[in-house]
Amino acid sequence: MVGVKPKDMVPSGAVKFFGAGTAGCIADLITFPLDTAKVRLQIQGECHAVEGSNAVKYRGVFGTITTMVRTEGPRSLYNGLVAGLQRQMSFASVRIGLYDSMKQFYTRGSDSTGIVTRLMAGCTTGAMAVAFAQPTDVVKVRFQAQVRLADGERRYNSTLEAYKTIARDEGVRGLWKGCMPNITRNAIVNCTELVTYDMIKELILKYDLMTDNLPCHFSAAFSAGFCTTVIASPVDVVKTRFMNSGAGQYSSAINCALAMLGKEGPSAFYKGFMPSFLRLGSWNIVMFVTYEQIKRGMTRAQMYWESPF
Repeated sequence: MVGVKPKDMVPSGAVKFFGAGTAGCIADLITFPLDTAKVRLQIQGECHAVEGSNAVKYRGVFGTITTMVRTEGPRSLYNGLVAGLQRQMSFASVRIGLYDSMKQFYTRGSDSTGIVTRLMAGCTTGAMAVAFAQPTDVVKVRFQAQVRLADGERRYNSTLEAYKTIARDEGVRGLWKGCMPNITRNAIVNCTELVTYDMIKELILKYDLMTDNLPCHFSAAFSAGFCTTVIASPVDVVKTRFMNSGAGQYSSAINCALAMLGKEGPSAFYKGFMPSFLRLGSWNIVMFVTYEQIKRGMTRAQMYWESPF
C-alpha cells in the first residue's frame, strides 16, 4: 500500500455499506422536519374525508411546520425519528451501499457499465432494502402522521410500543403493510436517484467541468433529488396514505390510488411536492456529500492502517 494515494484506492464493500447507512442517518437527522411536513400534507385530504371536514389545516411546507410547532410543540417535527434512523441504518446501507457491488454483479466484473445495468442494479438494491426494512418505514410514517389529541393521548407512545401494537392489532403482516407500493416507489427512487447521481457525476468528471470534490458531489446530488421528486411523488403519496391507513380502509394500494383519484383528483398525487423536493434535494445533498467524505476518510484510514510505515 506504500506509495498509493488515498484518491487512487477503491473503497471496500464494507466501507460503502457502513458509510451509506451512516450518511443516511446524518441526512435524516438534518432533514426530518421536512419529511414530517411532507407526510402531514400528503395525508391531509384523507384526514378530511375521515373527519367529514373540508377545512385545510396545513398550508405549504413552512406553514405546516409552523402549525405543528404551535399546536403540538417542536418535538412533533421529530416524531418517528428513532424508527427513521433504524430505517436508514438498514435501508440506506443496502440500497446505496450495495449499488456498486450489484453493478459489478450484473457486468460480471467488467468496467463498462451501461444505463440498463445501472437501472437493474438500482431496482435490485431498492427492492432488497424495502423487503428488509419495511417495518421501520411503517412505524416511521405512523409516528409522523399521528397528531396529539386534546387530552394528550397518542396513537403510539414509543417506537417499541408501535411495533408491538401493529403486530398485535394487524398481525405481523401489518408491519409489511404497503410493501409492494414501497418496492415500486423505491425501485423508481433508487433508479432515478442513484443512476442520475452516478451519470451526472461521471459526465462532470469526464468533461473536466469540476474535480471529484464537494462542488461536483453537490451538483450531482441536487440534480438527482429534483429528478427523483418529479418521478416518484405519485407513488410516494399512495405509499404514505396506504401505510398510514387503518385496517380495512383500503383493500390494496391500487384501491387507495383510485380512491384518491376519485375523491381528490389527479393533483392529489402531487400533494406535498414542495416539501418532498426540499426534503429529497437537501437529503440527497447531505447524504451523498457525507457518503463521499466517509468513503474517502475510511479508505484513507484503511490505507494508513495497512501501511507498515
